[in-house]
Amino acid sequence: MTTDVDLPPRAARTDVLSWLVLAGRLVLGGVWIVAGALKVTDLDASVRAVRAYRLLPDPAAQVLGAGLPVVEIVLGVLLVVGLGVRVAGVLSVLLMGAFVVGIASAWARGLQIDCGCFGSGGALAPGESPTYGLELARDGALLAVAVLLTWRPSGRFALDDRPVTRQGDR
Repeated sequence: MTTDVDLPPRAARTDVLSWLVLAGRLVLGGVWIVAGALKVTDLDASVRAVRAYRLLPDPAAQVLGAGLPVVEIVLGVLLVVGLGVRVAGVLSVLLMGAFVVGIASAWARGLQIDCGCFGSGGALAPGESPTYGLELARDGALLAVAVLLTWRPSGRFALDDRPVTRQGDR
């Protein structure tokens, strides 16, 4: 049985959580920025990666493949600077959840593709093997971070948490 004496003070727990939120924002935001930046310069490869999953009709795969890198970069910047963290967290939960489903689906259907998470994507070269287990573990961990940011968006050094000043309050 624990008592209040056994637990750290509430302020200390809140302080640790605010640092965890900062770390989560920076990690997830950094991943989004890198993933988007690696794809935005080769949108044909991004579209090819989305098509490789064989989950969407071609017009939808084209739109998603072309738009996803920009969305990833925007989400990453928002998370890194701490602006709209809850909204960015919810969108990250949805995207990471879709990625987990897509990768699991490709694995279950025996597709031999590169996930396209960080550029390239599409069919693997002969002799190459997919790394679905590692990709699912990575995306599952990032999904957990996104859930944390959705649940607790307030953290250290976030623009969302800056004091609001009015024009006459200088």
